[in-house]
Amino acid sequence: MKAKTMNTKRKQLAYVVITSFSLAMITACGAIKNAPQPRNENISSIPASYNGGSQDTVNIANQTWRQYFDDPNLVALIDSALNNNQELNIILQEIQMTSNEVMVRKGEYMPKVNGVAGAGIDKTPKYTTRGAAEEQLQIVENKANPKAMGDFMLGATASWEVDIWHKLRNAKKSAYNKFLATTAGKDFMITNLVAEIANSYYELLALDNQLDIVNQNIEIQNNALNIVRLEKEATRVTELAVKKFEAEVYHTRSLQYDIQQKIVETENRINYLVGRYPQPVVRTAQSFTTIEMDSIADGVPSQLLENRADIKEAEYNLTASKLDVKAAKAQFYPSFTIRAGVGFQAFNPAYLIRTPESLLASLAGDLVAPLINRAQIKATYYNANSKQIQAVYNYEQKILNAYIEVANQLSNINNLRQSFLLKNQQVDALNESINIANSLFSSARADYMEVLLTQRDALASKFELIETKRDLFHAKVNIYRALGGGW
Repeated sequence: MKAKTMNTKRKQLAYVVITSFSLAMITACGAIKNAPQPRNENISSIPASYNGGSQDTVNIANQTWRQYFDDPNLVALIDSALNNNQELNIILQEIQMTSNEVMVRKGEYMPKVNGVAGAGIDKTPKYTTRGAAEEQLQIVENKANPKAMGDFMLGATASWEVDIWHKLRNAKKSAYNKFLATTAGKDFMITNLVAEIANSYYELLALDNQLDIVNQNIEIQNNALNIVRLEKEATRVTELAVKKFEAEVYHTRSLQYDIQQKIVETENRINYLVGRYPQPVVRTAQSFTTIEMDSIADGVPSQLLENRADIKEAEYNLTASKLDVKAAKAQFYPSFTIRAGVGFQAFNPAYLIRTPESLLASLAGDLVAPLINRAQIKATYYNANSKQIQAVYNYEQKILNAYIEVANQLSNINNLRQSFLLKNQQVDALNESINIANSLFSSARADYMEVLLTQRDALASKFELIETKRDLFHAKVNIYRALGGGW
């Protein structure tokens, strides 16, 4: 009879569990709506080449920055910055934090075991149901009613959420992809840091050359001023011509201080990136315009997916967002947790480790499913869907931006090369015109204004030549960055 009653209770319990589980599954499935996926046919496939150019797969992005930049002084600056730059070191700590988050997520689906030790004292009030019952029992047994009873326990408890729907595993995988995204973000910052130092270094070389040109021009103008003064003594020109030449010398000398200030600011920008206090930056002393620039091997656009660290970062974030949706979706389903405990418990420490009298053991399973008031779970799920759509758009945007950056820089390099050749010819022509103007002025076949204008035009053209060469080297750096090199 007793066995039959136990079987009936087990059947009833199984019926309750199955009914609850089925109800939870039905309500959970009814609340889930699939997230819409964004579709952008304009960038569904990357073009086979840049602006209809070559499809050669040789790519400068596959070169290390040590190979791409052959100036030893520039290499030393970059190497120092990668060790000392504060912003880069901050990102390294963020990577460590995301790595720790992976450990946290991994630990969530592992069994949790805790040691338990406790001691206490318990006295039941006399005028309570329990106190009155204990007093009657003591009277029947003819024993004194104890004022207080001890409670001592020593053991261990364990709990484990069975990850049936991979909710915890997907959360761990999502954290790992976010860790990879942070690592890719660090690589992208290294690319930008290398490029920024290189651009500042070439800016510094350009300023040095402009300062040399100003000094040379001051010498030329001083010579012309001396000639004008002699001409004035010979009454061939007036005092106006002398003052005009003096003013031009003063103007050119003032340019020295403007350039020197720019040199100080550029040096300190490099020092900041390198992570040190202001000091002179060692650099190449050769003429900036004589440095040759190698040809650019741009590869094919599909290589951007592997070489661009910002695209890899967006890709990892997209993968993480998909896993977050799965984890949020699993919140609608029932969770099953197993709990167990084992140890010893007694009212007297002397009896604590006696077995089996003081032995304590428990085993239970919890099946929990949301039935009512699931607004928070829905909101979390819908937010995860929206973040996934954001991640898709962000990934598409990174690819489109990378392609356009490369296309712009390739065009920029071609145009700057042509412009540099023409400006170089312009400088040669104006240099010759200075000598011609001085000769004509000495023979009274040209007035002083023609000499002044020729000198001014020559100085401006030399400045423009240096700036064009600087822009050309900036384009060399920027195309390397745009193609994904440097990390």
